[in-house]
Amino acid sequence: MMLLAGILVLAVGTFSLRLAGPLLRTRFELPERAQQVMAAAAIVLLAALVATAALTDGHGDAGIARPAGVLVGGVLAWRKAPFVLIVVAAAATAAGLRLLGVP
Repeated sequence: MMLLAGILVLAVGTFSLRLAGPLLRTRFELPERAQQVMAAAAIVLLAALVATAALTDGHGDAGIARPAGVLVGGVLAWRKAPFVLIVVAAAATAAGLRLLGVP
């Protein structure tokens, strides 16, 4: 019963925070500098997530094939290639390198 109560409290809190954003957006104005910092923080967090997922496998190194695939996908995304092409090229790069025996 205690577990269900905890889940219910967290669900209500999460819903309240998600609802408060649109309702309170017109009442508070963030300074321009704070908005720029928040935008940069989102980019840094996304880059850290990509780096962690690309370079590690559990507690060890991911090898070379996965980071190479991510690098190919990143270059194609930077060049504004279609998303399907980015995914297929990244997967093909990693699979091709693994097929050649590269870890």
